[in-house]
Amino acid sequence: MEVETKEYKSCDLITVSGRIDSYSASQLQEAVDEVTDSGRYKIVLDMSGVEFMSSAGLRVLIGTQKTCKKHKDGDLVLASVPTRICEALDLAGFTPLFKIFEDTIDGIGYF
Repeated sequence: MEVETKEYKSCDLITVSGRIDSYSASQLQEAVDEVTDSGRYKIVLDMSGVEFMSSAGLRVLIGTQKTCKKHKDGDLVLASVPTRICEALDLAGFTPLFKIFEDTIDGIGYF
């Protein structure tokens, strides 16, 4: 799995590609922690390159969202979510918990 973080004026963009499983979820968690530890709580997660997400990845998403929402106007939004991942989020009952955008531009524009 590869994780890339880019800081914008209004939010941070975290781009993830590959498999998010029990082995690699900690790598995603570290990237998210680096952003939130810097006091930035508006995050767009670009999932266009994600091939697979296990429950460990879902836990990272929920935990990150809780952390972000504790702070004024903070949020974690998802962008460019592949159909298979969207189906997994829906099956887990997570779809209503996240704002999901068609592309990263719309996600960044949300903030």
